[in-house]
Amino acid sequence: MELLLPILLGFLAALIGGLYLLRVCRQRRPGEPPLDKGLIPWLGHVLEFRRDTLKFIDRMRQKHGDVFTIQLAGFYVTFLQDPLSFGSLVKESREKLDFNEFAKQLVLRVFGYKAIENDHQILHLSSNKHLKGDGLEVMTQAMMTNLQNLMLHSIGSAAAQTTWMEDGLFMYSYNIVFRAGYLSLYGNEPYKSEESEEKAKEKDRAESDALFYEFRKYDQLFPNLAYGVLPPKKRLEAGRLLEYFWDAVSVQRMKNKDNISRWVWDMQQAKDEAGMKESMINKYMFVLLWASQGNTGPSAFWLLLFLMKHPEAMTAVKEEVDKTVKESGQEVKRGGPLINLTREMLMKTPVLDSAVEETLRLTAAPLLTRAVIQDMTLKMANGREFFIRKGDRLATFPYSAVHIDPEIHPDPHSFKYDRFLNPDGSRKTDFYKAGKKVKYYSMPWGAGVSMCPGRFFATNELKQFAFLMLVYFEFELKNPDEKIPEIDCRRWGFGSMQPVRDVQFRYRLRY
Repeated sequence: MELLLPILLGFLAALIGGLYLLRVCRQRRPGEPPLDKGLIPWLGHVLEFRRDTLKFIDRMRQKHGDVFTIQLAGFYVTFLQDPLSFGSLVKESREKLDFNEFAKQLVLRVFGYKAIENDHQILHLSSNKHLKGDGLEVMTQAMMTNLQNLMLHSIGSAAAQTTWMEDGLFMYSYNIVFRAGYLSLYGNEPYKSEESEEKAKEKDRAESDALFYEFRKYDQLFPNLAYGVLPPKKRLEAGRLLEYFWDAVSVQRMKNKDNISRWVWDMQQAKDEAGMKESMINKYMFVLLWASQGNTGPSAFWLLLFLMKHPEAMTAVKEEVDKTVKESGQEVKRGGPLINLTREMLMKTPVLDSAVEETLRLTAAPLLTRAVIQDMTLKMANGREFFIRKGDRLATFPYSAVHIDPEIHPDPHSFKYDRFLNPDGSRKTDFYKAGKKVKYYSMPWGAGVSMCPGRFFATNELKQFAFLMLVYFEFELKNPDEKIPEIDCRRWGFGSMQPVRDVQFRYRLRY
C-alpha cells in the first residue's frame, strides 16, 4: 500500500499535467479564427455547450464575431455563424471536409451500428429512388392508409362523434405520426395471419402503440447518450431498449410483414450483398427508424399548437384544405368513403406549406458538423479568410445564425404563417441580410451532403396528419390562454426541438 500511493499520485500528476498541456499548448496562429479554450483542461466549454447550446453560441458570437474556435471535450471546433458565408462549408470538397466520419462515430456510440465504407452512398441512392418522384407517391399512399387506420378507425361510431377526448397534444401528435410512419416503412400485419382485415389492423394499432412508448423512453435518453454522459443506471436502460428495437425491426420480423417499403428493403438487401451480418443490419434498421421518425412527430405538435394559438392562421389553412378536397372531386360526409389524400393534392397547398416551413424555422435546430480532413482556408463573403487546421471540426448552428436573425426574418420569435408566401400566393424565397440575398435562409433539414434525404417524405407526413386533423376533427386547447411552452434546451443540435411540458387539448370526430 505504501508503494501504491506514490505511484497513484504520480499517475494523477502526469494525467493532470497532460490535460493541462493539451489546453495550453494550442495557441492561435496568424490567420486563424479567435481561439477560446475555456477554463477546464481538455473539456473546455463542453459543460456550458451542453447546458444550453443556443445561449453559449450567442455568447461566443458576441465575444468573438461570426467565426471562432472553441474546445469541446478534446476537439477544437470552429463555428461559422455568418449566413452569407455558408457556401464555404456546404460546398467545400469532401477531400477537405467530411461528414461521414462524424456520423459514423455518432451512430456507433448511440445505436451500436458499425458503418461500412459506402453507407452514405447506399442511403442516398435508395432515398432518391423511393423518397422522391414516383417512389414518394407510393410512400405517401402508404402513410395515408396507416394514418386512416390510426386516426379514423372509430369513424361512424355515435359515441366517437359526440364524446370529447382529452390528451396531451405533444404525446398525441408524436404517437400518431410515429406509428403511421413506422407502419409505412416496416410493414403491416398480414391479413392472412389474422381472422380478418380488421383484426390485422387492430394488431397494427396495438403493436405500434407499444413500440412508440418504448421509443419515447429511448428518445428521452438520446441527448445524454449522444454526448456519452449517461449515468450507469440509465446506460443499462439504454442497452435494454437497444436490444428491444434490434429485435422489433429485425430482418426476420420484417419478412413476416406485408407492405414493407422499398426504401427500407432495398437498403437491407444492399447491406446483405455487401456481406454485413444480419445482426448488424438489424441495428441499422433501428438507425433508420430513429432518423425517419424521431423528428416528424414533435414538428406535428408545434404545427398544430401554432395553428390553434393563431386563429387567422387556422382559418387560412382550413380554407385551403377544404378547397383542396372540393377541387379533387371528393366530399367528406357522414357515412361516406374516407378521402384519398394524394400527393397531387398535397402539392396544391401553398398556405399549409408556408405554415409548415415557419414551424420548422422556429423549432428545428440541427447542428451541422464536418471533420476537417486537411488544412484549409475558410473564405468569407466579405473577403476575409481564416486558416482551419487538419483534425479540427467545422460547424454551424443555423437556428442562431439564420432562423432567428431579425434582419433575415423580422420579428423572428413570432409565428407568421404567411412568412414564406409572396403577395401573389407563390412561395417566397427572397430573404436578405446587409442588402445581400441569403441563399440559406432556412435550414431545418441541414444542407449539402448532410441534408436529410427523407425531407420530402417527412414534409408529406406532417401535412397529411394536419390535413386529416383539420378535415375530420374538431380540436381546441383546454387552456387557450396558457403560454406556449419553452423549448427543452437539452436537445439543441439534434433536429426538431421538444417542449419542456405537454399542452392539454381536446378533440372529437366531426362525422
